[in-house]
Amino acid sequence: MDHLSMNRRMALGAIAGAFGMTLIPALARAADPTTSELGFKPVKNVFTPAQRAFVAAYSERIVPTTDTPGAIAAGVPSYIEMMLGDWFTGTERADFIKGIDAVEAHAKTTRKKSFVKLKPALQDEVITEVMNGKVPGAGTDFFYASRQLVVSGYYSSEIGMTVERVYLPVPGRYDGDYKYEGRVFNG
Repeated sequence: MDHLSMNRRMALGAIAGAFGMTLIPALARAADPTTSELGFKPVKNVFTPAQRAFVAAYSERIVPTTDTPGAIAAGVPSYIEMMLGDWFTGTERADFIKGIDAVEAHAKTTRKKSFVKLKPALQDEVITEVMNGKVPGAGTDFFYASRQLVVSGYYSSEIGMTVERVYLPVPGRYDGDYKYEGRVFNG
């Protein structure tokens, strides 16, 4: 066999090699957790201790402890910090933290106490003011983003899935020959 001839095995090997070479940069990026194409960097400690306490108190007012555990027991404050650190861009993270600081400053200015030290009824008043866009620096965007993080964190936790809701991994068995007696609706 001369050096210019090629058989099927060599052709497939060349194609596989060429395809594999296109994957190397993507695999290198995936293996490096410190950077990515979008500029995300995992950040473990996003909040100061005061901000962490605020997020705990705030999330507990969104999903309070009743006959079922609340947001703190479900680990929602840690979930929010993880989401901000691992998934939000730097700008989104900074905007969210500005919202936290604005709500805290508003509580201190209007209620003369830190949000964390307010009674639950007063915390609810402050959250309502945020929801209605009456807190400078923490508009309705902050309220909806924070509420979404609390709710998604709660219902994706073990407590949210098993205590608050009934978790049914497979809702019954499949029966393709089920005898249905009743009205049938056609499109």
